[in-house]
Amino acid sequence: MITRGLWLILLLSISAPGADKDKRFRVEPASSYPTKQSAGGLTIAAVPYVSAEQSKPAFGKVNPYDHGVLPVLVVMQNDTGKTLRLENMEMTYVTPERRNVDQTPAGDVPYLEGAQRPNFGGPPLPIPRRKKKNKLAIPEIDGLAFHAKMVPEGNAAHGFVYFQTGHRKGAILYIRGIAEASTGKELLYFEVPLD
Repeated sequence: MITRGLWLILLLSISAPGADKDKRFRVEPASSYPTKQSAGGLTIAAVPYVSAEQSKPAFGKVNPYDHGVLPVLVVMQNDTGKTLRLENMEMTYVTPERRNVDQTPAGDVPYLEGAQRPNFGGPPLPIPRRKKKNKLAIPEIDGLAFHAKMVPEGNAAHGFVYFQTGHRKGAILYIRGIAEASTGKELLYFEVPLD
């Protein structure tokens, strides 16, 4: 039986205005992020999501970084006066030592598995075991991924890109392949700092 005091606490926790609003995932304009680059009217911001506190509003209880995947939020604002095509865009994580890590498609992330611990206890017993569910098999991985193929003039696009790497201070996000939709002319590359 629930007491009157317990009902009151339960009711307040459910109906408290703004209780969950501060914890929802929100994307700000590209110009408001400290890690951004602007050129020719296009502003691109990139933010690596490393800590559990950062990733909780977007991914809930699962922090992809704890499972070997670095999510990077990419926000673009197109003020070039032209529509931009992104279908050939490539994003690469570049370490301070200039090692390139290619983007992992969002559809592949749920199938990645971390390193298995070796079994030093001898041969396993022939007991059927349930396969553990992959922690990265959550709908937010693909649902929040960067899927934009075009950005009309005056509009913005955003989403996460994923890399199988640890984040290093001094790393950059290298972006190339953005082109004007009308002429096909490719814009210069972008090197967005991730610090």
